[in-house]
Amino acid sequence: MSIKLENLFASPVTFIDNLAILQNSSEHPNQEQTNDSFSEKWVKLDNESSTEVGEVFQKEWVLDLYGFKTLQGLQDFLKDKKVIIDAGCGLGYKSAWLAENAPNSIVFGIDYSDAINVAARRYKQIPNLYFFRGDIANLPFKKGSVDFVLCDQVIHHTENPEKTFEHLSSLLSATGKFACYVYAKKALPRELLDDYFRKATHTISHEEMWAFSSQLTELGKTLSQLNVKFTSPDIPVLGIKGGEYDIQRFIYWNFLKCFWNEKFTPQINDATNFDWYSPSNAERYSPEEFKAWANKLKLNIDFFRSEEACHTMIVSK
Repeated sequence: MSIKLENLFASPVTFIDNLAILQNSSEHPNQEQTNDSFSEKWVKLDNESSTEVGEVFQKEWVLDLYGFKTLQGLQDFLKDKKVIIDAGCGLGYKSAWLAENAPNSIVFGIDYSDAINVAARRYKQIPNLYFFRGDIANLPFKKGSVDFVLCDQVIHHTENPEKTFEHLSSLLSATGKFACYVYAKKALPRELLDDYFRKATHTISHEEMWAFSSQLTELGKTLSQLNVKFTSPDIPVLGIKGGEYDIQRFIYWNFLKCFWNEKFTPQINDATNFDWYSPSNAERYSPEEFKAWANKLKLNIDFFRSEEACHTMIVSK
C-alpha cells in the first residue's frame, strides 16, 4: 500500500492490530448516554442474532440513497478514493464493504461505542481496513487528507451535528466527496413524542427500553397484518399529508415509530425500534436546514435526495 498511515494524521495515533483508541467517553451527558445506548444495541444484537439480512438491506439502501444505484456504480465512484472514512461505523460491515470494493484504498471505520471492538474483531483479516474508537467530530486526520467520507445514519446522533458536518468536511481533499444522511422531520405529533423520549431515555433502563422496543415491534407487525388502507385528509397544521395510507404506515410516519419488517429477525426489528427511541441525541431536519450546512461552508451539493425518513446529500469543495 503506497500511503503510509502516519502521514495521514496531525498527531500520533497508536494502533494495536487494526484498532486505535482515541477517546472512550464524552464530557457531554447526552452524548455519553447516546454512546451507551449504541453500545447496548450493537453488542446485544451481535450476541443474539445474525445481522446478515439487515446488512444486505442496509448496503442496498446505501446504493439507492446516495445515487450509486448498483454495486458497479459504487466501485466506479471509489476508484480514485485512496483514503476513506466510515464515520459512525457501528459493527463495521459497511466499512468492510467499502474496503472490499476499494482494495487499493485505506478505509477507517470510526465509532464512539463498544461496537468498535466487535467491528475490529470481525474484520481483522481485511488488510486495508482500520478502526478508531472516538468522536467523529474530533478526528486526528490532517485537513485535506481524506478522499471520501461516508456518514450514514449517524451525524444526527452527535452532540452538535452541524459542527460535526463542518469538521468532516474540513478533512476532504481538493477532489474529495462527503456523503451524509440525516433524519427528516416528521408530522408534529410524531415530533413531539420523539422529543419527549430524548429526555425520558435518561430515566428508562436498558431492560425497560428493550421491552418497549419489543412491544413496538409487535404493534408494527399487528398493524401491518391488518392490511387495512384508508384515505386521510390533508392536515397541514399537524404536518400530516393527505392521501392513501396503510394504517401501519400512517401511525408510523405521523404518531409513533413502530417498525416491523417480516424479512428481519425479531432481534433486528427490536433493535431498529431501540435505535430510534433510546439515544438522547437524535436530531431531525428539513431539506432546507440540511442544505444550509453545505451552503454555509460554500460546498458544492453534487447530489441530494429527500424522502419521508431522511435526507441524503453528497458534497464536495
